[in-house]
Amino acid sequence: MSLPTPRHEQAAGGRSDGDDPAPHRKTDVTTTMHATGLPAGLAPFADTLSALTPALALAIGPMVRRIDALVGDREPLVAHEGTLDGYGGLARRGRWDQLLPSEWLLAEELPDEFLRRLVDGELLHVAPEYREPSLRGRVVVLVDAGPAQAGAGRLVQLAALVVLHRRAAARGSQLVVGVLGDDPEKWLTGGLAELLPRWLNGRRDTEPDARTVARAAEALDADDESWLLTAPALAAELPARRRTLASEVCAWGADGATHVRLTLGGATAELPLPASEIAVRALRGAEFRRGGPVVVSLPGVPDLRLPTFTSPSRTLLARGRGARSLVAVRVPDPGAPMGGVRRHFLPGPVVAAARIGRRLITLVVDGHELATHVIGRPLGSGRREPVSRQKVALDDALLAELLEEPVLPVQLDGEALLCPLAGRWWRILPDGSVRYDRAVSSDATHPARPRFSWARESDGSGGARPGNADGEADYVFGGEATAWSRDGELWRVLGSDGRGTKIVVPPDAQVIGLVRQAESTALITLAMAGRLVRSVRPDGSRTLSRFSGGAMPPVVHPTLPLIAAEPKRGRIVVGDAVSGQVHMTLGSNT
Repeated sequence: MSLPTPRHEQAAGGRSDGDDPAPHRKTDVTTTMHATGLPAGLAPFADTLSALTPALALAIGPMVRRIDALVGDREPLVAHEGTLDGYGGLARRGRWDQLLPSEWLLAEELPDEFLRRLVDGELLHVAPEYREPSLRGRVVVLVDAGPAQAGAGRLVQLAALVVLHRRAAARGSQLVVGVLGDDPEKWLTGGLAELLPRWLNGRRDTEPDARTVARAAEALDADDESWLLTAPALAAELPARRRTLASEVCAWGADGATHVRLTLGGATAELPLPASEIAVRALRGAEFRRGGPVVVSLPGVPDLRLPTFTSPSRTLLARGRGARSLVAVRVPDPGAPMGGVRRHFLPGPVVAAARIGRRLITLVVDGHELATHVIGRPLGSGRREPVSRQKVALDDALLAELLEEPVLPVQLDGEALLCPLAGRWWRILPDGSVRYDRAVSSDATHPARPRFSWARESDGSGGARPGNADGEADYVFGGEATAWSRDGELWRVLGSDGRGTKIVVPPDAQVIGLVRQAESTALITLAMAGRLVRSVRPDGSRTLSRFSGGAMPPVVHPTLPLIAAEPKRGRIVVGDAVSGQVHMTLGSNT
């Protein structure tokens, strides 16, 4: 039996209590096995193995389980002594007071079977867990990509990366893969689906030596957990290194290598390799999944529409059915599980909203007033007086227009709320008083709506309006960079590191956002003819066809390389603003 949930917290799918959820969530094993077809022994690795095809996941399964056992025996994640911190599962051994009640029932009803299980060590006990200080540093894997690790060695590394990726998630930290010989700035991060192809392409023509490992170790942080995947020859040069997993072929057959010997510390194990056909496909990257978009069906929201990003968080806001309905979706990192989807029914038509920390702050219409409604912890003292709509120039005509557009952004500055209306930012204080904050440029097609509503000097995006971008210039912030132009075609871009560049956009295109991804900076443009969306870089451009052609212009995240569009009514796509890759699709008829 479960308690009813308030209407504004009813979830259409998943759960999102804030912008920084726990990095590691328990997986529903039944659902995962149904989706992947994995046996029960591999169910704990289901999330990680989702980056591989089911065929490859099954083929390397024995290596994954044996490496996990080797690593777990030497470097357990759970303490065996210290302060008791509850129970974390079942065990074959334990004290009598930890024996399951069902086993005591067995002793009463079938004493002979109870004795047999006792002798054979088959009785089940609850497994206690203990609390100990845990490191929160990265899990860094240094991989030997030299000739000695080609073939079988790379398959072992693949299985080890699956194990260590899960280990990093369990620690609440990040997996970093460094190919020996690469500059630390080029070490690989991200989800396993995007990390594995880059790891596979990191082959080297020469063997690394102890000095190569020492140079890589200099780039490690003090609280990093560092592992080395290599051949026995290099492992022998580093006898004092704790976490070194060495592998070598130990048996051959008609089709090539059949078994490998693994060594970790003083422990060894011999494991069978996958069949040659699937092994070759794996080494060519043909069995890696490409991280297709997440498709989310929302049957309770048939009119999902008008997506927007209104804060630096990863929360996408969209209007639902009616002016009072708002849907909040947390966009996951590439390769991560789907974020929460939550519907909210507000007490009045929603004009502006933003996810700020663990709160969803909204401005709703209440008759002739504009009221603040907060979902989550109250702001300050909690009581905020409504504002007369007349004070913020929100007449009926403007209200009707805004309710047919994405919700406006809200920013929190101390106890004041900032919202752009009628071409200005308004500062709304708790006592209901308001004043102008600063004039902003307007979109010529919608004069009442600021063109770059989040482009404020104090918006937290890292940008600052350049001194030589006067009031007549168009400007936009995004990804810790600022771009401005006087003619709408030649744009000057200045990063937070002081580096500048120039980007030229076609004369028929309107700039709708600025994004930075690694070393790439791009302006996102919308061509009014055909409503084509492009990411324009200093060295070229790319058409984002999946985000083109909608009735409304797409929206670009103010600080992250994300873009969202509504190509047709009831269907919203979210993806990478630089490459155009779709991360997820939302809609009631997906």
